[in-house]
Amino acid sequence: MIELISAQPAWFWLCLGGLLLIGELLGTAGYLLWSGIAAVLVGVIAWALPFIGWEWQGILFAIFTVVSAVLWRNWLRNRQKNKADNVNQISHQLIGVKSRLLSDTEEGFSRVRLADGSWRVYSDTPLSANTEVVVIAVDGITLQVKPSHDDSTHAPSGQ
Repeated sequence: MIELISAQPAWFWLCLGGLLLIGELLGTAGYLLWSGIAAVLVGVIAWALPFIGWEWQGILFAIFTVVSAVLWRNWLRNRQKNKADNVNQISHQLIGVKSRLLSDTEEGFSRVRLADGSWRVYSDTPLSANTEVVVIAVDGITLQVKPSHDDSTHAPSGQ
């Protein structure tokens, strides 16, 4: 068996990579993903460059695994910084979203339609219906808004 594996190292690495990727499908939360991809890469390199010995293949596998895991970790860390601090407060993801007022503000309050719901909004300045506003903050279930800068004219109510 060892003779067969040593005669075809590319198949060994491809099979190992496949087994690691199958193991990842069983729910290891990414721990086997990068090792599996590294093994497949080493398999492709062993197929393209058959003169590379087992020692270098093992070193390549270790390097690819560590580098890919570190790159994934850095990408994931940067991605998480861009999201809201608390995923349980979905409304904070609405900051920066533009919408139009459904009615004139009364004592600073009005409503806007976002996605499939209507949200209560508050503005420091009186605004008329159909004014484009941008969400600047969230206070409980009330969105604080201000007029959008690029809204120089108000569209007719029928639009």
